Amino acid sequence: MERQPTKVSYVIRDEVEKYNRNGVNALQLDPALNRLFTAGRDSIIRIWSVNQHKQDPYIASMEHHTDWVNDIVLCCNGKTLISASSDTTVKVWNAHKGFCMSTLRTHKDYVKALAYAKDKELVASAGLDRQIFLWDVNTLTALTASNNTVTTSSLSGNKDSIYSLAMNQLGTIIVSGSTEKVLRVWDPRTCAKLMKLKGHTDNVKALLLNRDGTQCLSGSSDGTIRLWSLGQQRCIATYRVHDEGVWALQVNDAFTHVYSGGRDRKIYCTDLRNPDIRVLICEEKAPVLKMELDRSADPPPAIWVATTKSTVNKWTLKGIHNFRASGDYDNDCTNPITPLCTQPDQVIKGGASIIQCHILNDKRHILTKDTNNNVAYWDVLKACKVEDLGKVDFEDEIKKRFKMVYVPNWFSVDLKTGMLTITLDESDCFAAWVSAKDAGFSSPDGSDPKLNLGGLLLQALLEYWPRTHVNPMDEEENEVNHVNGEQENRVQKGNGYFQVPPHTPVIFGEAGGRTLFRLLCRDSGGETESMLLNETVPQWVIDITVDKNMPKFNKIPFYLQPHASSGAKTLKKDRLSASDMLQVRKVMEHVYEKIINLDNESQTTSSSNNEKPGEQEKEEDIAVLAEEKIELLCQDQVLDPNMDLRTVKHFIWKSGGDLTLHYRQKST
Repeated sequence: MERQPTKVSYVIRDEVEKYNRNGVNALQLDPALNRLFTAGRDSIIRIWSVNQHKQDPYIASMEHHTDWVNDIVLCCNGKTLISASSDTTVKVWNAHKGFCMSTLRTHKDYVKALAYAKDKELVASAGLDRQIFLWDVNTLTALTASNNTVTTSSLSGNKDSIYSLAMNQLGTIIVSGSTEKVLRVWDPRTCAKLMKLKGHTDNVKALLLNRDGTQCLSGSSDGTIRLWSLGQQRCIATYRVHDEGVWALQVNDAFTHVYSGGRDRKIYCTDLRNPDIRVLICEEKAPVLKMELDRSADPPPAIWVATTKSTVNKWTLKGIHNFRASGDYDNDCTNPITPLCTQPDQVIKGGASIIQCHILNDKRHILTKDTNNNVAYWDVLKACKVEDLGKVDFEDEIKKRFKMVYVPNWFSVDLKTGMLTITLDESDCFAAWVSAKDAGFSSPDGSDPKLNLGGLLLQALLEYWPRTHVNPMDEEENEVNHVNGEQENRVQKGNGYFQVPPHTPVIFGEAGGRTLFRLLCRDSGGETESMLLNETVPQWVIDITVDKNMPKFNKIPFYLQPHASSGAKTLKKDRLSASDMLQVRKVMEHVYEKIINLDNESQTTSSSNNEKPGEQEKEEDIAVLAEEKIELLCQDQVLDPNMDLRTVKHFIWKSGGDLTLHYRQKST
């Protein structure tokens, strides 16, 4: 299969991102170590201490995914964690030490769900590519970063994207739920299809199986929970507990009570044998995405709840069974029911996520607004936040920072992880040239070179990759200095103007969304990373970072005509061409020197190309005289000499066809 074009992305973020952002999709509890694993939409898996005596519950982050992490399972008595992500990969982690051991790239689309058979150490993964793959966990833990091809058995037959998956502890039954609205059932040992169960009227978002695989619970966006008998191949009970979609289910070990949550933010416990007996445990502040029972006792003492809001709450279930036994509850679910708990027992605070952004006209700075209504100002080139502006009006701030300057688009922004992800694409990465002075960069020699923003940024992102290091000395001098131990100081790295923070994640991915390689900026000097970069970095990036071949300037075609008010006759239309960064001032000088002067004095000497003494002074005189005597117009608007041609075309010309500029002499 032909590889798609490669694009380069990077994330602007803090070195340590301690708080979940953008919603938590999955939870796993390790009661033996008092640890909770959370995984979510910011692509990061985090480990928390659930020991309430600890002031700060954060332990560590596990980072390798580049898109939402949709599900996680703890295997091998808590030693191994498996994760499924929208970056199309399944990853295997050392859960105690928090590092990624290997990446499985078998899926072709978002991986949405995992299922785990504890007795067999078997994991299944499924997602939008409609495939279910079965993985032997012991095989997976033996894989390494360089040797991770693994043969797997697969279950096919799903007609639609899979959103939920369940396997019983014995590994004898596997069930999938999808937008097809049916449950499909297989035997994972033979990969044989067993049955298809119909009844739901919308996407099946949550599934649970009892230990021996004879009964299944399903939660659906249609708002119902259904109990199925796999022996009878039919639905044996329907529970209408929620007003809206049911997205998360947990069940006690005896399979007698189901805990449910979803879009209506409420969490109920329902007696499966007597559906009238149910308790509203609590009400969350946002739709519920996942729940995890603390199974350290029966009945469970607590339930952990993750929502679209990023904060994870632990709700106590103490007294829930007395509540049921006493009959002190409201049978009618349509009446408001007093929640059993009004305050969570423990809270793992979430952080704010960026929900809105505006790229300013300089195509270098971005304004953002987050879920707490805080506005911030960012620098794309230096990959950092410049300023927190607080709770100011976003639209006002955009207007306040507006500058009439046009720079072409050279990057795109994505907010899917709640952070700024900037992507550079071969087609437009090199479109933006600016002068060093305009960009606020001073040159040591006082000159004002033209800089390509995309080119400089790529050089900064790969600054630590040894292949990009240029040694300007000749070989003999090089050898001498090497002996003296001075060589390292002489190697020119990066772009000479700015750097990006070393902790910046850099991602090489395909246009279709598949990640090829993710690393931190500072790690590109490592042996393994260097080797993987050699295989991954596309030629268009090598041209600029290794070979230092800067892209060509963008040209802009235009016509130059006398203005109607000047009385001069219209010239033969000559199509001119210049760099799109050329300032109006330079066109005025051209008009003064090559057109007006010739008309006025019929002198040919001024067009001579021979260098003469005082040439420099003459140029400066022309510049001054041009501004005094000439004005340039576009669409009858007098142009500012400092404006460049692309800004004129974008803000003033605003028409189809080539830009047309008119000149006239100022009336004295």
